[in-house]
Amino acid sequence: MATNALTAKSAPIKKKKSKFGHTGFASFTMLAPWGILFIIFMLIPVLAAMVLSFTYFDMLNFPTFNGVDNYIRLLLDDDVFVISLKNTLIIAVVTGPAGYLASFVIAWCINEFNRGWRSFLTLCFYAPTLSGSVYVIWNYIFSGDSYGLINSLLIDLGFISTPIQFLTNTSYTMMVVIVVILWQSTGAGFLTFVAGLQGLNHELAEAGAIDGIKNRWQELIYITIPQMKPQLLLGAVFTISGSFACGAVNAALTGNPSTDYSTHTILLHMDDYAFVRYEMGYACAIAIVLFAMMLAYWFLVNKVLARWNTD
Repeated sequence: MATNALTAKSAPIKKKKSKFGHTGFASFTMLAPWGILFIIFMLIPVLAAMVLSFTYFDMLNFPTFNGVDNYIRLLLDDDVFVISLKNTLIIAVVTGPAGYLASFVIAWCINEFNRGWRSFLTLCFYAPTLSGSVYVIWNYIFSGDSYGLINSLLIDLGFISTPIQFLTNTSYTMMVVIVVILWQSTGAGFLTFVAGLQGLNHELAEAGAIDGIKNRWQELIYITIPQMKPQLLLGAVFTISGSFACGAVNAALTGNPSTDYSTHTILLHMDDYAFVRYEMGYACAIAIVLFAMMLAYWFLVNKVLARWNTD
């Protein structure tokens, strides 16, 4: 009896075969819908843009290969592109890190409230990204006549006698755009941070308190952030893509093109050549340059966040 029991105990347990077959096949099957859409709407357009960037294509005639002429023209002959490149970098460097940090701090603070308040505050901070009509409000706030909110306040207080042209004066246009972009920075990255904070292992915080964590700041650095690396990376992707692909705010507030191209960005420059001039080959070259800049910025952020790698 004992021998039979021991034999039964040591016998290998047969794993039940999944009804989907091999585990890898099942995984690929589940990923297939997303993978097909990714290939059709993301990978193929990117590859097509790379190919078309080496051609002259006006959407009427078949593309003709012209080598690197588009890139030479872009970097050496297009003065407006140089302006748009500078403006894009300024907006990305200012609003990218600032918006990323603000989104995380706001999400961290909201996480301290109970469930009801947390849901309400999350909606309040995410709401600015849901509606495009907010530009009407900002146009009223920065309106260049005496009826604009800021101008009317400054005139009533006696600081100015004539309205300031916030949306056309090149001394103010970039500042206005940056302010509005920062106000809208709590987008998808913000929701990612909120979700990540909800999934933290609180036992680690208790263990950290026993091991010498003395305040919330140390808990944030040594306990919270290392657990949130996936959410931090995903939030960085959203923030980087948003800060480099800026253009809607600029066009809605300062016009397209803006005064002396003061808020002209690479995205607006690409739209100009793609949908106004129909020089699709040149527009694709602009898109590839923008894509390369976003990738380089993402690798930089990934390297910075790697210090908290807990794998």
